[in-house]
Amino acid sequence: MNWHRNLVEKKLKSFGLNSYQGMWLAFIKGIVVTCLLFLSIDYLRKNNSNNLRFEIDYSNEFQDNGYDGRVLLMISDNNKAEPRFQINDSHNTQMIFGIDVESWNANEKIIIDAEAIGYPIQSISEIEEGEYYVQAFLHKYKTFNLSTGHSVKLPMDQGEGQKWNISPKNLFSTPKKITIKKSSNINITLDNEIPPIEPAKDSEFIKHVRIKSDMLSKFWGRDMYLQANVLVPHGFDKGSRTRYPLMIFHGHFPNTFRGFRTTTPTAPKEDTIYNSRFGITGYKYIQEKEAYDLYKKWISNDFPRFLAIEIQHQNPYYDDSYAVNSENIGPYGDAITYELIPHVEKLFNGVGKPWGRFLYGGSTGGWESLAAQVMYPKEYNGCFAACPDPIDFRAFTVVNIYEDDNAYYHEGSYRKTLRAGMRDGKGIIKNHLIQINQRESVLGSKGRSGDQWDIWQAVYSPSGEDGYPKPIWDRKSGKIDKEVAQYWKENYDLSYIMRRDWNKIGKDLEGKIHIYCGDMDNYYLNNAVVLTEEFLESTTKPYYNGEVDYGDMAEHCWNGDHENPNHISRLRYNTMYIPKIRDRLKKTAPKNHNLKNWGI
Repeated sequence: MNWHRNLVEKKLKSFGLNSYQGMWLAFIKGIVVTCLLFLSIDYLRKNNSNNLRFEIDYSNEFQDNGYDGRVLLMISDNNKAEPRFQINDSHNTQMIFGIDVESWNANEKIIIDAEAIGYPIQSISEIEEGEYYVQAFLHKYKTFNLSTGHSVKLPMDQGEGQKWNISPKNLFSTPKKITIKKSSNINITLDNEIPPIEPAKDSEFIKHVRIKSDMLSKFWGRDMYLQANVLVPHGFDKGSRTRYPLMIFHGHFPNTFRGFRTTTPTAPKEDTIYNSRFGITGYKYIQEKEAYDLYKKWISNDFPRFLAIEIQHQNPYYDDSYAVNSENIGPYGDAITYELIPHVEKLFNGVGKPWGRFLYGGSTGGWESLAAQVMYPKEYNGCFAACPDPIDFRAFTVVNIYEDDNAYYHEGSYRKTLRAGMRDGKGIIKNHLIQINQRESVLGSKGRSGDQWDIWQAVYSPSGEDGYPKPIWDRKSGKIDKEVAQYWKENYDLSYIMRRDWNKIGKDLEGKIHIYCGDMDNYYLNNAVVLTEEFLESTTKPYYNGEVDYGDMAEHCWNGDHENPNHISRLRYNTMYIPKIRDRLKKTAPKNHNLKNWGI
C-alpha cells in the first residue's frame, strides 16, 4: 500500500497541498456532491408531483353577505348522474373532498388542494390524470345560540329531511367535463341554487299537523317545529263518541304518510328497473299495489279503526331525532310525547291515554320504538321494534365500545384486522367502518355530516367544550374514548338501562316489548338483539312476557313476517301487528273504551 500513499502525496504536492489539507478537500467535495444529489431528487419530485388544485367561487347574484358552511368537491369518472348523487358507501362511489368555510364572499376563491380531506381516496394528489366530471357544492350552515350557552353552526333543514345534496338554498355548480393533469388549476363557479320544496297537501285521509314546539324552540334558540303526518280513520267524525288508538310509526323523515294510495297502481307490473337491494324488477308496481291494498282494508266495514302517524322530527344533525332527549339534539323525547302526541289525539279523537298508544318501526324506527317505550314506560302500551339500531352497545354493530380499544381494527400484537361495516345476505363484506366514517368526515367536520354514525354520536354523546358532540372515537385512528362510552352506557344503552332499572320499570314494561331481527342483518344488528334477549329471558318479578324473534338468514330489515320476503313485509307495518295490538287492548282497555271494530 506504500506505493498508493506515495502516489497520493505526490499528487497533493503538485497542487501545493499536504495530506491533512487533502483530507478536508475530499470531505468538502463529498458534502457538495451529496447536496447536489438531494437538490436533484427534490427537483424531480416537484416536477413529477401532483400540484392539482381547484379554485371555487359563487355567483354574486345569490348573496352579498358571506356564507358559513361546508364546501364539497365531487369528481366522477362517469356522467350517469350528477357527481353529488354518486357519493355512497359502495365500491362504485365516486370521489368527494371537503373543507369548512366561514363568511365566504362571492369574490373570494376557496382553494381545494392536496390538504383537503377526501373519500374514498385521501387527497386529490392521488387522482390519476385523465378525463372526469366535476361539480362543486356549498352546504350552508346557520348559527344556533343554544340554551346551554354554546353557539354552534349547523345546517337548518329546509323541508327535505337533512339531505345535503337536495337541501333547498344550497348552491351547486353545473357539472362539467374536465381534463385533469398533475399541475392543473381548475376554476369552478357555483351557479345554481336548489329551489324550495312544496309541502305535501292534505287529502281526505291524510292530514299534516305542524306545531311549534316550545321545548325545542327554547333549546335551539329559534323557532323549531314538529309535524305529524296523520292517516285518519275511515268515517272519522269529530262529533262522534268513537275514540281511536294511536299507532306511532317511527322511522326516517317522511314527507307525507307513506304507503297509502286511493287509486289503483299505474306502474307496469313488469319493468326493467332492477332493485339491487332486493334483487328484483317491477318493485314500483309492488309498492303501489301494497299502498292501494292498505286503502281497501282501511275503508272496509270490519277493519279496526285507529289513527296512524309518521313524525317529522328532522333537526340540524339528521333526518330524525331518535325520539329521545339529548344534550346535543334537545328534548325531542319530551316534545314528541308531551306536546305533539296529545295535540294529535285531541284533534282526531284519539284515546288520549297510555293504554291507547302503540309504537312500531324498523331500523332507526325500531330503535326509536323501543327507546320511547323504555324511556317513557308508563306513556305507551307496547312497542314492535324491527331490526333496531344497536340496542346493546356491547355490540354496537361490530364494536364493543366498553371493551374494545379501537373501533376500526381488531388489534393483536402483530396484526390489525379491519372491522366490517356492512355485509350482504351471504356474509360477504361490502365495506368497512373506517371507510364509512371517512366519508362522513368529508361531508362534515364536528359531527355535521347529517349521516348515520354522526347522528348516533350527536344523540348519545355529551357536548364538548365547543358545543358540538364529543366523539365516541377518534375519526382518524378509531381509538375509543372510554369516558364518552360510559356516558353512552348510562343514558342510551337500552339493554343496560333495562338491566339497571328493571326493579323500577319492569312492571310498566311487562307484555309491551316485541323485538324482531334477521339473523343475517346487513349491519350486524342481530348481535345486540341476542344480548338483549338474554337479559329479557332472565327477568323475574316480573318476567318481561314479550317476544323476541329472528328471521332465518333474513337480511335488514326483517320485521317478524315468516311468510313473506322483506320487500313485501316492509310495506305492511301498518297492518301486520294489529292481531298483537288487539290482544294487548283486550287485556288493558277499560270497559267503556268507545273503540270501533276491535272486537273487544
